[in-house]
Amino acid sequence: MQKWEKFLDECIREIAKENKILDIGSGSPFQKEMREYKDCFSTSKYYALDYDYSYHPDIVGDIHNLPFKDGSVDAVICKAVLEHVPEPQTAVGECHRVLRKGGKIFAYVPFLHGYHGAKNYKDYYRFTKDGVMYMFRHFNVVRIVEVRGYFSTLCLFIPMNNWLMPLTNWLDRFIGYGVTSGYNIFARK
Repeated sequence: MQKWEKFLDECIREIAKENKILDIGSGSPFQKEMREYKDCFSTSKYYALDYDYSYHPDIVGDIHNLPFKDGSVDAVICKAVLEHVPEPQTAVGECHRVLRKGGKIFAYVPFLHGYHGAKNYKDYYRFTKDGVMYMFRHFNVVRIVEVRGYFSTLCLFIPMNNWLMPLTNWLDRFIGYGVTSGYNIFARK
């Protein structure tokens, strides 16, 4: 398991301990890599929020104007969403607003990543570490971990790259900083 994968795993398991959890942009509940964590959330009130009703979220809503009272949510998950919204700073501000004091957020944003817009989801932005720190400046504790290193990030742009990934992950141990596909972020209000 890579450092960034371990960080993601630890953060999701930490968030799963909370009571009221909002997973923004997830479509229907426990999609993709969140599926393996479903049992961790068995004692939580987990809500999937998406603005596209066709994905069957628990709540249809806009990250720019979340349908929750101030301080009413214990934790937020916001993975691979902020690049798809026109005003990511406003979106992070809304996450901050709905979180209780001490509330937690886990987010992922891309840095070096191919275009991945879709019919209902435009692809507006890529984020530097400085940009991430600025967006999350109103949070008290912010941890940022690079996702992938130099070689495995470059490998993402090679078709049929699965056979190369073990080698690139190994090479990243030697030159694995500064160039990344994105950032995992964990913060507290």
